Amino acid sequence: MHGYELRKQLNVVLGWGRLLSYGSLYPALKRMLKAGWIAEQATSTSSTGTTAGGSVGVSRRQRITYELTEAGESRFDHLMGQAGPSAWEDDNFDVRFAFFSRTDMEIRLRILEGRRTRLEERLERVQTQLERTQKKMDRYAMELQRHGVESVEREVRWLSDLIAAERTAGQKRPQDNQPSDNA
Repeated sequence: MHGYELRKQLNVVLGWGRLLSYGSLYPALKRMLKAGWIAEQATSTSSTGTTAGGSVGVSRRQRITYELTEAGESRFDHLMGQAGPSAWEDDNFDVRFAFFSRTDMEIRLRILEGRRTRLEERLERVQTQLERTQKKMDRYAMELQRHGVESVEREVRWLSDLIAAERTAGQKRPQDNQPSDNA
């Protein structure tokens, strides 16, 4: 894909909360090129247009497309296989989750459970702090705090549902391979 299309696709996958700018994309592409994780290919494109003097001209422009290399695929698989604390932190969780279909179920569960635990800890701290400072806040600051608490509670419920679904799917798979009694 070329940079414009890559940015568009990533923004669709990552959602509105994590829009990727060209200022972030192109330096990342340069780093990945340098590491050998992607390769670039330049192709010429032609376009016709009218010049300021009214004549029709043809311009040749190079379009650079990027392709994942074998080393890049290996690096991606390695990163998707990691399930440590950085995988469930705010900065990384959404990106990791967007590519969960390429992640082993055990790792998905570890990441989901780690994220849920982290949010439950955060929720407890915020609720304790809110109880202490409630009398010092105006109603708008209180509403903002309440909104934050409700958002975290909603994400914890969502994570719990995902974990339950993963476990259910994991329990069904071995049974699917068992011969039936009717055979």
